[in-house]
Amino acid sequence: MAVEEPEGSARRRAPRVDAIRNREAIVEAASAVLAEQGTAVDVREIARRSGVGMGTLYRHFPKKEDLVHTVLRKDFSQWAVSARQAAIDAGDPWAALTGFYQQALTGYARHRAIMENFALTWTAPDLEGLQQLRLVIEQLCAGATGLLRPDVTTDDLLLLLVSLGHAVQLTDNCRPEMWHRLLRISFDGLRADHHEPLPADTASITHPPGPDRELRSSKPSQPAASS
Repeated sequence: MAVEEPEGSARRRAPRVDAIRNREAIVEAASAVLAEQGTAVDVREIARRSGVGMGTLYRHFPKKEDLVHTVLRKDFSQWAVSARQAAIDAGDPWAALTGFYQQALTGYARHRAIMENFALTWTAPDLEGLQQLRLVIEQLCAGATGLLRPDVTTDDLLLLLVSLGHAVQLTDNCRPEMWHRLLRISFDGLRADHHEPLPADTASITHPPGPDRELRSSKPSQPAASS
C-alpha cells in the first residue's frame, strides 16, 4: 500500500517549482536586456521584465556579476555549439573558417554585453570560454589544411578574433561595415600562398596570465622552410 505523503512535504516542494520558473524568467529577461543595453543595465529593469521582485532576483543572484556571468556563459555556449556544428557541416573548409568569424562578429555586434565581455578576455580571461573557442578553431584549421598558411597557430586565430571584436566595438555605431573590410583583409593574409615567415611568437594565450604571472609561450610559430 502506498504511503501517503505528508502534506508539509508537498508544500515544501511547491516553492521549488516557482523558484525554478522565476530563475528561468530572470535569465531569459537578462539575456534580452544585456543584448540591448550591455552590462551597465540596471538590474531593476531585468526584474521588471522578468515579472519578479528585487528580493526574488537577489535570492537567485546575490550580485549583478553572478547574473551577467550566468547569462553570458549560456548565450556564449549556445553560440559555440551552433558554430561548431556549422563548421562540421560545411562543405568548403575555407568558407567554414571565414563564415565562423563572420558569424561570431555579427553576433557580437548584436549583443552588446557579449561584445563588452569579449573585449575583456585578455585582461580577465574566461578559461572555459577560451577553451570552447579553441576547440572550434582547431577543428576549422584541421579542415583548412593546405589552404591556411602552415605557420599560423590556434593562438594567432584566437587573438585575431578578439582583435576584430575590438574593431566591432569601436566602429559598430559610426561605421558598422568597417569590420567586414578588416575581416577580408585579415583572411587574405592567412592564405597559404603567403610565404614570408611570420614574426616569432614570444607569448601564448594557451594559459592566460593571472594577476602576477606572465604569459608563457607554448607553441611559437615555426619559420617557413626556405626554398
